[in-house]
Amino acid sequence: MSAETQEAQNEPCRRGEILSSEIVVQPVTELFRSQGRKSSVTSLNGESSVAKLNKNLKTLARQAGGSFKTVSDRTKIADRFADRMISLNIQIRDIKNIKTIHIENYIRSRLAENISKRTLQNEMAAIRAILRVSGKTFMADPAHPKLNNEALNISGTSRDGTKVAITDDYFNQVFASVSEKDEGVACAMKLSRLLGLRTEETVQSVKSLQTWKKALQNGDEKVRVVFGTKGGRPRDTTIINRTETLEAINRAITYSAENNGKLIDKPSIHLAIERYRNIVREAGLVGEFSPHSLRYAYTQDALQYHKERGFSQKEAEALTSMDLGHGDGRGHYIARVYGKKTVS
Repeated sequence: MSAETQEAQNEPCRRGEILSSEIVVQPVTELFRSQGRKSSVTSLNGESSVAKLNKNLKTLARQAGGSFKTVSDRTKIADRFADRMISLNIQIRDIKNIKTIHIENYIRSRLAENISKRTLQNEMAAIRAILRVSGKTFMADPAHPKLNNEALNISGTSRDGTKVAITDDYFNQVFASVSEKDEGVACAMKLSRLLGLRTEETVQSVKSLQTWKKALQNGDEKVRVVFGTKGGRPRDTTIINRTETLEAINRAITYSAENNGKLIDKPSIHLAIERYRNIVREAGLVGEFSPHSLRYAYTQDALQYHKERGFSQKEAEALTSMDLGHGDGRGHYIARVYGKKTVS
């Protein structure tokens, strides 16, 4: 190319006369689509918007507090929310940029996948907790005009659940099977049935065995459940069967003394919970007789126990609710849901 020709081509650039039709600017999102990647804009420091939002939401999910399971579930929901924002082509990097429409779109997309309304109610509860910690209290309000459950079309479900109290015969069958496979899990399972423990409380019960034994020997009517409780709130749980409970505690103490001070020998609580759940499910604690059915059975025992000691139905319900760690205001709910009988 001659010098004259090159100079002629450069002249329009110097004069600013390049026509818009001569330059095609491809949008960033289209560029990512054409390359088969997520349309996640990457910042100068190399961190994508989805990664930054994901990290931000997960941090807030942990800060919102709660039991191990609550925090774990909330963190998974935060992760799902961040990923869904990208798949919906919503480019935000921080929770302060989240708007009402973003949450509405998230729920709509989940409904389109036929996710149950009860599941989505739980997801919204987690999202509200994250919003609350971040300072977005107006959006976190369950009565928000656009973000309440009814407005999002996820209201109207029952909290009664599908679980029932495990029968003694079925418990003994499962307990025998678990004992053959893992004695430590069997010890924990027995304590869950006798004291109405949640799964995480069951796994961490080994830390309180000596205290519980002393309480029983002193003639106390209750034992204090401290570790693994929901929201970190200790509670005093009524002892229904003293002899059987003391035997179960002594059995667990003996086993843990021979196994590194643990009932379930795993390096973390998370792995111990996973081991416990896997073993009891393989033995038959599934469906209506899930691990939580042990707590349902304790509830029915506790209701009967309090009534036999002269308390009215409402008083027995309130006392049982406190035994379970729900407070005295949820007695009727406890009786209705946890008190459901097995259908023969």
